[in-house]
Amino acid sequence: MNPVIVKNVEKYYKKYSNKHKFLTLKSALVNRTLFSDLKAHEKFQALKGLSFEVKKGETISLIGENGSGKSTMLKLLAGISKPTKGEVITDGRISALIELGAGFHPEISGRENIFINGIILGLTKKKIEEKLDDIIKFAELEEFIDNPVKSYSSGMYMRLGFSIAINVDPDILLIDEVLAVGDASFVPKCLDKINEFKRNGKTIIFVSHDLSTVERISDKVIWIKEGLIHKHGYPKEVVDSYLEFIGKKDAEKAIEKHSEQVEKSKEDTNNSSDENVEAKEEESGIKVAKRWGSKEISIDNVKMLDKNEKEQYIFESNEPFTIEFKVKSKKPQKDFIFGIGIFNPDGALCYGTNTDIEDFVSNTFTGEGTVRIDIPDANLVNGKYFLNVAVHKWDGYPFDYHHFLYTFNITSKYRDFGITRIKTKWGFSDSIKLNKKKRR
Repeated sequence: MNPVIVKNVEKYYKKYSNKHKFLTLKSALVNRTLFSDLKAHEKFQALKGLSFEVKKGETISLIGENGSGKSTMLKLLAGISKPTKGEVITDGRISALIELGAGFHPEISGRENIFINGIILGLTKKKIEEKLDDIIKFAELEEFIDNPVKSYSSGMYMRLGFSIAINVDPDILLIDEVLAVGDASFVPKCLDKINEFKRNGKTIIFVSHDLSTVERISDKVIWIKEGLIHKHGYPKEVVDSYLEFIGKKDAEKAIEKHSEQVEKSKEDTNNSSDENVEAKEEESGIKVAKRWGSKEISIDNVKMLDKNEKEQYIFESNEPFTIEFKVKSKKPQKDFIFGIGIFNPDGALCYGTNTDIEDFVSNTFTGEGTVRIDIPDANLVNGKYFLNVAVHKWDGYPFDYHHFLYTFNITSKYRDFGITRIKTKWGFSDSIKLNKKKRR
């Protein structure tokens, strides 16, 4: 028999209405509402009929958005919760690292908590004593093991919990997202231990938003979406599908947010005089201008487009994109410069240019027109950015200036920092041996 079998599992949670909570037992009895106040007014279905099996020695990862049902499934496997319908069958000793600090008593020491947790997991006191030094050493808590755990940091909690979980010699190891709070130096140690478990034929079920780790350690990946298995298969295939889904969803949100920003900018413009446009927003109680200028030439309908001319606000670091906006002039103008600026969240200017810098000389403009700036490779690091657009005279006199009104995101498989990705080439002498990571 496979160590984990899940058959048509459904899980419902009861939801209670705040409106019907009684203030006191006496008031509920007097008003004869006790039983209706105690009754659940709604049910929420967290899992909607999941079925899957995990073979002995397999590492399976569960991925999905927050609230999709991943952690609920892990709690059912751990025996912390029971399914409303269906069956969860496990064969072997289970060790679960699900909620940070779960199973720890805050008032007693780390050492005492090791004994309590070990006994709960089925070990004898003698067996725990044999493993005690290994647990403390792996957790790197020699100096703090006799302190009450309420004094521990989240990283110390995680280290102790993980160390107990792996040292009880489980057949099935369940891990839910707790590595996210681990110390930077300790997480690789945990992953090495997980790989050691894999080599020793242990069964592992792993829940994480760290998709690179998921790809690296998993034999199969299950994508849970709204309580159902949306996709189940090889890690790269499932993770790529999930990333594509998230990318589209984020892009839709970005377009929606951008549209709201544009509408707000229009409203602010309409509420201002034609002579002096001033869109403002509160920052720490101070009015800060976000748009200003005489509006003799106005900018409208600012968009960012991908290489297929579709509106988009999330780009890969080396992906081409276009900035496009409409302009309007009430009367003929001879002195005008169009410009853009890209800023990071700290307010640092990452890049700025305008038609004067690019050696264009203004001639005439009247009526309506379109300005496009094609950027073949932004080469920015991963993160959020603000876009400024402006039109002004050569001496700086502003016609229309949009400051931090538009945002976009750059995604990158690299973890470098700063502002731009400068191309580098590394070299090492023969005495230095390094292996190159494989990237997606």
